[in-house]
Amino acid sequence: MHLRLLRLFLGFAAFAWGISVFGVFLSWSAAADVLQGLGAHPIAYDRMLDYWLRMAAGAFTLIGCWYFVLMIWPQRFHAAIPWFGGLMLVEGVVLLVHGLRLSLPPFPFYADTAACFVGGGAILYLSRHLRWPDHSSERPLR
Repeated sequence: MHLRLLRLFLGFAAFAWGISVFGVFLSWSAAADVLQGLGAHPIAYDRMLDYWLRMAAGAFTLIGCWYFVLMIWPQRFHAAIPWFGGLMLVEGVVLLVHGLRLSLPPFPFYADTAACFVGGGAILYLSRHLRWPDHSSERPLR
């Protein structure tokens, strides 16, 4: 049961981070429209902002890919799972501190922060309450 729940939360994290893949491929005008729908003011085109959007979207997508890998093969990569739960908790703190500092409106600030705290907390909790296979007797990789 715990393993199923862990996989569910890892899948949630994979989706939450991986949805950023659209930011890699959308045109600037489409991406700016999406950001405005999430509460941003109109954003004039700037080559550096375009570049940073692709860089951040690519990085978030790759993080989502790792959550997907952890969801598919949790036993194989069990040592990494608590780190990725912690990563989401740290991101939740970053979002909370700066969202409050900037007096952001509830949407999407509350949802992003809650996703990090709930998802990261659940991943960390569940990963520590599972029995993982003991690989200590196996030969090390060379």
